Amino acid sequence: MTTSRLVGLQLLFGWMNLVLAVPSIYLMLGMPLVMRQHGWSGAEIGLFQLAALPAIFKFLLAVPVQRVRLGRGHFVHWLLSLCALLLALYWLIGRHSLIGDRMTLFALTFAISIAATWADIPLNALAVQCLPRSEQLRAGSIRSAALFVGAIVGGGVMILVQARMGWQAPFWMMGGGLLIGALPFLLLRAQAALAEQAEPQEAPPGLIADWAGFFHQPGAQQWTLLLLTSFPFIGAAWLYLKPLLLDMGMQLERVAFIVGVVGGTTGALFSLLGGQMVPILGIARAIVWYLLAALAALAALTLSVWAELGSIWLIASATGVAASMGAISALMFGLTMFFTRNQRNASDYALQTTMFTVARLAVPIAAGVLLDYMGYAGMLLTMTLAVLLSAALALRVRGKVERLALSILDGERA
Repeated sequence: MTTSRLVGLQLLFGWMNLVLAVPSIYLMLGMPLVMRQHGWSGAEIGLFQLAALPAIFKFLLAVPVQRVRLGRGHFVHWLLSLCALLLALYWLIGRHSLIGDRMTLFALTFAISIAATWADIPLNALAVQCLPRSEQLRAGSIRSAALFVGAIVGGGVMILVQARMGWQAPFWMMGGGLLIGALPFLLLRAQAALAEQAEPQEAPPGLIADWAGFFHQPGAQQWTLLLLTSFPFIGAAWLYLKPLLLDMGMQLERVAFIVGVVGGTTGALFSLLGGQMVPILGIARAIVWYLLAALAALAALTLSVWAELGSIWLIASATGVAASMGAISALMFGLTMFFTRNQRNASDYALQTTMFTVARLAVPIAAGVLLDYMGYAGMLLTMTLAVLLSAALALRVRGKVERLALSILDGERA
């Protein structure tokens, strides 16, 4: 495969990851600001977040994608069908302002969440099919960067667009971006069909046996432990950065700029840099070094809060948290694609991302309880100790994870 084609595919998959992430971020993270302005209660805004639930059930949404064949190159057809559904939902939700119609807005947001979550499965299964294994770590770093950019666009830019151009404008823009990304996949049907033909054909096992088969791979259990522990603790600390900085006396606009713009940009840049560094460091060293960077950033943030070192220390340590979080998420997303089996691309990818999502959602809840009882310093210290334990785990299992990754790469070369 030529270099220009590889670059084109990476950009295409990165763009699609971005446009699929923006609607959920806009509706569930950006929209609460507008809801509050229109009189929604805190409980109503909190319940609205239940629209994110489909992400937890991604492993079930993957079953029809993996098993129901929609012709040759069926992942492409699944993706295009779900994109068409998403476009229809954009039209429905954008016809007129629904900010006062709580139930309809929730129902359509929930449907958009299902469609975007579902479309993510064939999209990244196609990335596994169409990209060489050696390129999948880079694809993971681009996906991570796309999510950070999506947070800036969905949580900030689209709110400004709505304020200045009206309710419909963000949905028209999101629909246009989705259409631009989806159409080139028509050209990938032949390549996807050839990739399917090259795979050995066998009767699919039962669902439980299929999921269990993932964990029976050599090194898969060690990789799963890393997947569950590497990101959620630093992610939880990042989630509480905005209220932390506000409570430390910073102005709202400054907090939004530091966390939303500076932090998001830093995370995106270090996602790309982190992916580039993996081939140089090796997977085993990258896992440990990225976790140690997260440990140092969280320790600095904890010290800044406990010792009340001032805004400069807070901003510097928060930027370090964003940088290490970007590098870790790039590595996790890349290895998630790497550790999918032939003929199980969709189901293995969805199973791993479901576990990742459950951990990412559960830890912030526990962190919130710690915050109420122990304050920011106690909560951050606990998150720091958890990352320390994760780094210790990484030191123990990094060899097995790297050997599994290299065996997968060697298998493709053979």
